[in-house]
Amino acid sequence: MPVTSVTKDAAKLTLTVVADFPVPQQRLWDAYADPRQLERFWGPPAWPATFTRHDFKVGGRAEYFMTAPNGEKWSGSWKFTVVNPISFFEAYDGDDNALDPNGPASMTFTFETTPTGSRMTGVTRFSTIEAMEQSAAAMEEGMRAAMPQLDALLAERSASAAHA
Repeated sequence: MPVTSVTKDAAKLTLTVVADFPVPQQRLWDAYADPRQLERFWGPPAWPATFTRHDFKVGGRAEYFMTAPNGEKWSGSWKFTVVNPISFFEAYDGDDNALDPNGPASMTFTFETTPTGSRMTGVTRFSTIEAMEQSAAAMEEGMRAAMPQLDALLAERSASAAHA
């Protein structure tokens, strides 16, 4: 299981998810940088994501929707505030001029090399304790469901690269 820890910190209004993968840091980064790969793991398996925009640079935006088994759609977007290739990105969840007061305020994803491959640390910051209480459990469940999908994608791509 890729998720190695989940920490909720009410004092800091954060949810931190750490996941380890047996691939190089660059390969893990590439999965987040490429919207077609991101679609393969962003969100739980029953709610596949479709990215309609992924302008992965400072000031750029990502826009996506997830589709429920019954066809219901949920939309999301990010505004990138920091993009440091291969190692780190930060984004506001939604439009920073119209943040959802009941959702996360910002997210940071850090990528680092480990002795067995690479690690992703995702930190979601909330604007209020109420927003954290309302969203953190569902976000944790979603990340725990999404990370095995990322693990499978990375294994698939790594295996095909090894045979090339």
